[in-house]
Amino acid sequence: MSRFFEDYRVGEALVHATPRTLTEGERALYHAFYPARMALTSSDAFARDCGWEDGAPLDEMIVFHTVFGRSVPDVSLNAVANLGYAECRFLRPVWPGETLRAVSEVIGLKENSNGRTGIVWVRTTGLNQMDEPVLSFVRWVMVRKRDADAPAPETVVPELADAVSAQDLVIPEGLDLRGYDPRLAGSFKRARDHAAGEVIEHPDGVTVEEAEHMMATRLWQNTAKVHFDATVREDGRRLVYGGHVISLARTLSFDGLENACLVAGINAGSHANPCFAGTTVRAWSEVLEMTELREDVAAVRLRLVATDGSTAAGELRGEDGRYLPGVLLDLDYWALMPA
Repeated sequence: MSRFFEDYRVGEALVHATPRTLTEGERALYHAFYPARMALTSSDAFARDCGWEDGAPLDEMIVFHTVFGRSVPDVSLNAVANLGYAECRFLRPVWPGETLRAVSEVIGLKENSNGRTGIVWVRTTGLNQMDEPVLSFVRWVMVRKRDADAPAPETVVPELADAVSAQDLVIPEGLDLRGYDPRLAGSFKRARDHAAGEVIEHPDGVTVEEAEHMMATRLWQNTAKVHFDATVREDGRRLVYGGHVISLARTLSFDGLENACLVAGINAGSHANPCFAGTTVRAWSEVLEMTELREDVAAVRLRLVATDGSTAAGELRGEDGRYLPGVLLDLDYWALMPA
């Protein structure tokens, strides 16, 4: 069903259609689109040396995009934009051959002052074929109203944590980074070699192509109209899926954060400005804090910023406190690294 803002109710449970079995095909396509280079999710031999007898799991963002895509027809088919994320935790790895499905709960609603759109908050959970949770996150979306004169629902704005506590992050079962080979990973810098306040400028850039971003979004079965239908927006432009920008930025961050081998959680995220085909995406990171979780594993909290290249590393907001026009993404996340 194509839902509009007035169709949602706080507390409503949404069971999303189309479970998806993931294969090595998704890994190959993901590496072709972005291209990811983390050794732990690229090499079966490397992963076995780190305790995973089944070899390399799928990249965490494959799991994120797949679960996100399940939710789109019920949550953001008629969205103007996906606005942000919070309280995201990756709960267990996913290997090729596993099947994912998704459920969401509506946790907040707020009509905008223009009377034509509103904000919908949902908490989405991805589950595997054993009904084990693999991922949980909150996101909020600006959704069109079907009828501008329809009465607004009662405003409910959920209270969300500023960040996921490091102690609430999940170290995947079986992971043992004592066997982690930094030569094959690409860097000898471990978590202890990074310090809070460090800004890392990632050297490369990737230009987004129209066909490429639409193909990637189709891969995740994300059916939001703004990504494909040029008649939906008044400017006639297709909006690049925000998750596509996240994966591009995460891939670009490899140069400088080669050992940030697994994404464990997302504390907050904002798609600060829209991204369109033809934009060259660049990225920089800031180290926010580091917590040692185990003798061999540390959690490093990072700010990952994607830009169109018009701002320098470390530049984020103007004097008015608003994001600079060239900032595309501001993502606060936890990564697991060898301690």
